[in-house]
Amino acid sequence: MDDTSYHQRFFRPSCLPALNLRMSDWKFFQPYYDKTHDQIQLPVKLTKAPEDTLLNYFSILREAENIAGRSCGTIGNARLPFPIAFNFLSEEYQKKVTYEKYVHSFSGIGHTSLIKLCRVPDVASGIKFFYETETIEAFEGKNIEYFGYSYGFIHLVHEHAGYRISDVEHVTEDFLCAPYHGWDQDGETIIDVKYGNWCKLLKKRYPTIQKGYVKHIFFNGNDGADYYFIFLTLTNGTDIELAQFRKKGNETWKQVNMKPEEECITD
Repeated sequence: MDDTSYHQRFFRPSCLPALNLRMSDWKFFQPYYDKTHDQIQLPVKLTKAPEDTLLNYFSILREAENIAGRSCGTIGNARLPFPIAFNFLSEEYQKKVTYEKYVHSFSGIGHTSLIKLCRVPDVASGIKFFYETETIEAFEGKNIEYFGYSYGFIHLVHEHAGYRISDVEHVTEDFLCAPYHGWDQDGETIIDVKYGNWCKLLKKRYPTIQKGYVKHIFFNGNDGADYYFIFLTLTNGTDIELAQFRKKGNETWKQVNMKPEEECITD
């Protein structure tokens, strides 16, 4: 059994393949075995492009473990990956979180699979990616593990001849509220309520175009403009807005940032 199929079989309840399978060879970790985080210098090849930075970062963290009191022996690469992964953070971000806080943020996690990664088409916000992870976590003091899902946005900057992580937004996913409450977990309903009921902007919404976990929603507005929204569907079924665009007549699509919760658009 090869390494890829091994990880998909034993670590993956999700139907999506793990994306962070680059650092499968133990030899990669050997040079860092006895080094602290401030003694490590990353090879330039790991951070040459923004997406490479993130895929390599999560690949290193894949088998990082920060679970206390497990009785089955060493789990994965234990805490060896943390000092290496910390060096993927920008200098400013390292000052903000500190190494101790960084490691503590992984408390209870024994394995991490990156299942979604998508660049946000927003030049104004710099280099920004959406991500979703599937983790194997443990209850403190109990031999019970469960799968947890989290998502957020990661910002990157160019630093030291490569790309470094300058900020990470992290949100844990809920699996109970969406089935019982609210309408704002569904992209189509979000459009209908916010731009239809609230703002009276929606004239006609077209059938959704869905490709995997990406939703493309188009609608025609009462102001004579066309609108295009991109949503990403999480594992718990919730749709997260990624970007919105507007055009009128023969214009090209222009990215906008409408906030109907605050003020409806006027033309």
